[in-house]
Amino acid sequence: MAADLSQIVKAYDVRGVVPDQWDASLAELFGAAFVRVTGATAIVVGHDMRPSSPELSGAFARGAAAQGADVTEIGLCSTDQLYFASGQLDLPGAMFTASHNPAQYNGIKMCRAGAAPVGQDTGLTEIRELVEGWLDAGAPEPAATTGGITRRDTLDDYAAHLKSLVDLGSIRPLKVVVDAGNGMGGHTVPTVFAGLPLDVVPMYFELDGTFPNHEANPLDPKNIVDLQARVLAEGADLGLAFDGDADRCFVVDERGEGVSPSAITALVAARELARHGGSGTVIHNLITSWSVPEVVREHGGTPVRTRVGHSFIKEEMARTGAIFGGEHSAHYYFKDFWNADTGMLAALHVLAALGGQDGPLSGLVAAYDRYVGSGEINSTVADQTARTAAVKAAFADLPDATVDELDGLTVATADWWFNLRPSNTEPLLRLNVEARDADTLARVRDEVLALVRA
Repeated sequence: MAADLSQIVKAYDVRGVVPDQWDASLAELFGAAFVRVTGATAIVVGHDMRPSSPELSGAFARGAAAQGADVTEIGLCSTDQLYFASGQLDLPGAMFTASHNPAQYNGIKMCRAGAAPVGQDTGLTEIRELVEGWLDAGAPEPAATTGGITRRDTLDDYAAHLKSLVDLGSIRPLKVVVDAGNGMGGHTVPTVFAGLPLDVVPMYFELDGTFPNHEANPLDPKNIVDLQARVLAEGADLGLAFDGDADRCFVVDERGEGVSPSAITALVAARELARHGGSGTVIHNLITSWSVPEVVREHGGTPVRTRVGHSFIKEEMARTGAIFGGEHSAHYYFKDFWNADTGMLAALHVLAALGGQDGPLSGLVAAYDRYVGSGEINSTVADQTARTAAVKAAFADLPDATVDELDGLTVATADWWFNLRPSNTEPLLRLNVEARDADTLARVRDEVLALVRA
């Protein structure tokens, strides 16, 4: 039977259980294929704190070097630090991480020079096909000249670049609790926040890819409970939670309440539009709140709606020349960061906005949080297609409903909307609902979930 990597090569990255689904020998082939597909003569490689990451990233580097590419290893880093290195050095890059997935998983996020995305339609399919061919027919021939492998530390330069993009000079002293979730935020936060008027209360800064305290997935409410309690106990101005590879940042206000990533998207969009003279395009995925396009228009910008996923957002950023983009999952993309996502830069914007006025964070974000949202509700299903079809059949004929299938199923009326989309990495359907009031939200949410979970 021919090799089939469909279980680990996803829409915009590689991800699977180590060593059951992939291992160092396969990582080496991915390194070779990455060089072949990108045509790179030099690349940059980084990794997170998972136990398998150093071995896998080292194997990838060897595979790339065997094809003649010089490899710069930046070692332990956040995903946005890898994007920074790709942008600053103008090199294709590979980041070894499985983001928020459990400890037994690992993966590769790849980009071309300048942090341009490598996804299903931009090279990842070709990489997969090359690797599958080598698994069937034997390893690739090495290049006539092997590339070199060198080490480089980019953390200080990364931190300096981020702080150059936000005016932090006039913020008042703030007390901030940071939950790194034993992920890469414990590596980046101390350097990025150094020199700012912040009293930082660290939580779980020890790098530990077994995640002994909680999953490094702040999108799941149970994983920010510790942070919420600590913000209240410390009387802090806010809390920040980073995911495993620290490219996403979640915000908790002074009351211990989570701040919607849509509200953060709207807040940062308003600030970025001001930085760019009061005009520009802002990308938002189809799961962000109605508030986002409203705020963008109010501040002189042009909102553009797109599907979910970092490679798709980055492609749309490049196509439209957008200045900023935001997702419901707390991925935030910046033109001044090579169109790549960086939760750390979004966090600096929040600190600057809060510290630039005297009120609490809850008051500041109220203007950007106008509707009632369910958050993302996941349901494990045996047949994603069949359950989605059942929901569509139930809602599509409502007299005032509009239906689109840009990404999963979106149904909208004047008073509510929902999106139901399959996960790219797990056997899940993800539901997001928004409405003008809580009763309407509950009704629509429960009706959809009953069909999904039938």
